[in-house]
Amino acid sequence: MADYDAIVVGAGLSGSTAAYCMAKAGLSVLVIERGEAVGSKNVTGGRLYSHSLEKIFPGFADSAPVERKIVKERISMMTAESCFTVEFASDRLKNPASASYSVMRANFDPWLAAKAEEAGCDVVCPAVADDLLRDGDKIIGIRAGEDELTSDVVLLADGVNSLLGQKAGMKEELSPHQVAVGCKEIVELPKGAINERFGLNDGEGVAHLFAGTPSNALVGGGFLYTNKDTVSIGLVMTVGGLTTSSLRLPDLMEAFRESAPVKPLLAGGTVVEYAAHLVPEGGLRMIPTLSRDNVLLLGDAAGFCLNLAYTVRGMDYAIASGQLAAETVIEAREKNDFSNAVLSGYVSRLEKSYVLKDMKTHKHAPAFIEHTKRLYKAYPELAANVLADIFTVSGPSRLIIRKTLPKIFKAGPFGLLMDGLKGSRAL
Repeated sequence: MADYDAIVVGAGLSGSTAAYCMAKAGLSVLVIERGEAVGSKNVTGGRLYSHSLEKIFPGFADSAPVERKIVKERISMMTAESCFTVEFASDRLKNPASASYSVMRANFDPWLAAKAEEAGCDVVCPAVADDLLRDGDKIIGIRAGEDELTSDVVLLADGVNSLLGQKAGMKEELSPHQVAVGCKEIVELPKGAINERFGLNDGEGVAHLFAGTPSNALVGGGFLYTNKDTVSIGLVMTVGGLTTSSLRLPDLMEAFRESAPVKPLLAGGTVVEYAAHLVPEGGLRMIPTLSRDNVLLLGDAAGFCLNLAYTVRGMDYAIASGQLAAETVIEAREKNDFSNAVLSGYVSRLEKSYVLKDMKTHKHAPAFIEHTKRLYKAYPELAANVLADIFTVSGPSRLIIRKTLPKIFKAGPFGLLMDGLKGSRAL
């Protein structure tokens, strides 16, 4: 008899969600986490779209350690001398069923793991799953140091670089074009200063994305999220792009932080934390084998992340994959059959959910974002030049269209048309 019905490797959002749902259904579950504490190893830009967790914990934001509800969306195109920003604010962003929140994973993840413990899970950290335990070709649990722990099924929620997923024969080694490096600083500021500088009330937040000079015209961009009394600021750049960069990521990060649009927002703040993290960027094409006998892949380990330039999603996919994985394991427990014949129902559930539907809808987005180089240099410069003509008055005016058309056509009308067509298809 196995030690547990299920062992979950990784106490991130997907792992803890799966553990909670399985334990609530009466299964015996062990969660092991390599960090010194739950959440200590987990890094994201810091934005949670709440709809997936709201289905599991209705009204969770009233008690969970969220930071601020996002009520303003900003996107900026930056050059060395200019910044063009679009802002959107709406009461619809405040709807609890579809709201999003800035979160600090070191605070939020322990809350979710505690919910799993309350439901009956064993959560152990720090503990490292060194290998999968096998009986012949069958995976029967994990090996953690000198301990061998058996289970009917193993759920791998151990991040984008899932070594256990590779050992299970479900994932290949990552390509530089499939992942990005995200670096983030947490800057401490008084709550009142954040409210004043960003035009917010208590509890309200801003999500701000940047393209252009922050990534030195390479594939990537900057982000900024407001928290209760801190600001999360960072850069995300593809590993492939960084190999061609003349500047190191810390250098780019410093230049971004000191840039004219950003520096005043952080003035007087103190950097209290720095972190870096690999981010899955390959979209549908990097999704590995998701199920096999006795094993499932969840969250970042499964490649469930989608960068659409105007929004980046991953945490809601992780939570949904955890819930769907749990439903599959519960069915397998009822049938006492943990073969892939039953566990492949996880893939079927994902295909019926928004997770794989979204990934398929936007299957061309990663290639468009990586290969459309004009997004990171030509278009920010074009926007800056056109708007400078519109808003600069230095004497007799000409018709705006006559001033702007030459610049637009200089950028290449055919290229603009093709990028527009590809972008509408991808995004």
